[in-house]
Amino acid sequence: MSMKPVNLIVLYVDDVQKSAIFYQALLGLQPNVLSEGFIAFHMPGGLMLGLWRKATAKPEAEGGPGVSEIGVMMDAPGGVAAFYRQAEADGYIILQPLATAPFGPTFVIADPDGHRIRVCEPDK
Repeated sequence: MSMKPVNLIVLYVDDVQKSAIFYQALLGLQPNVLSEGFIAFHMPGGLMLGLWRKATAKPEAEGGPGVSEIGVMMDAPGGVAAFYRQAEADGYIILQPLATAPFGPTFVIADPDGHRIRVCEPDK
């Protein structure tokens, strides 16, 4: 059997509308799939980010925010630092201030449910 591409990440959230507003601003995208308990964003490259109301997920969603993270990679030189300054100005919850890790500049913000979003540069 051949490996299938990963093309969907789902975050279980308390309020899909509130989370959709957050990710709409963060990603600069409009949601493509809208329903009462599920909203999704189709992103370049074929990946889709889904926001599913935790209370309606079957099987029941276990665990919580902070046990994993999604990443946003900034290609432009200085892009991570520039995005950090914008995140501070926009009032995002910053879990890890801008720092230099072995893989380069990085910082971590949280969405309204506490899901971690790491901003970094692509691996070279």
